Amino acid sequence: MSKLSQILLYAVVALLAVSAGIVYKVKQIDGTRLSSTEKKAGAEAFFATSLPDIAGNLQPFSQWRGNVLLVNFWATWCAPCREEIPEFIDAQEKYRDRGVVLVGIAIDQKERVEMFSNEFGINYPIVVGDIDAFSLAEVMGNPQGALPYTVMINRNGEIVDSHLGRIHIDKVEKILKSLL
Repeated sequence: MSKLSQILLYAVVALLAVSAGIVYKVKQIDGTRLSSTEKKAGAEAFFATSLPDIAGNLQPFSQWRGNVLLVNFWATWCAPCREEIPEFIDAQEKYRDRGVVLVGIAIDQKERVEMFSNEFGINYPIVVGDIDAFSLAEVMGNPQGALPYTVMINRNGEIVDSHLGRIHIDKVEKILKSLL
């Protein structure tokens, strides 16, 4: 992908994120509703995916099967994403020993994600995606393509919750505790 194409892609994503944010605020969307068939397809797509981490190593998502997963689609330029990441860092520290894995799927430039990750001290796996990551988010219940988008997957590999927009730690912990 050329640099110009990449910049245009990010500009379109930013515009979509702003638009979705406005819709979110106006309608007070709280999560998405997936049928059981859609949840199964979304989880299967997640576990069949591999994306590179910030070191460039391909990470198969199947390696996290059997854990309670909090999957967060985000970007460095997304203000609500930046707000929730410190809470995710704390949650990962708090619940790591109980089989919880947070997975950050950054839809951004690798260099920016790496700098951001180092600056914030992110303590959970971060992978970097492009248009494929948007396709994955869509199949996991985010047809708007807006960020941030968070999905919770239980130990059986089933999507149990999803949330479009900034998610607060109290909601995350309530769901996590029910899955542990």
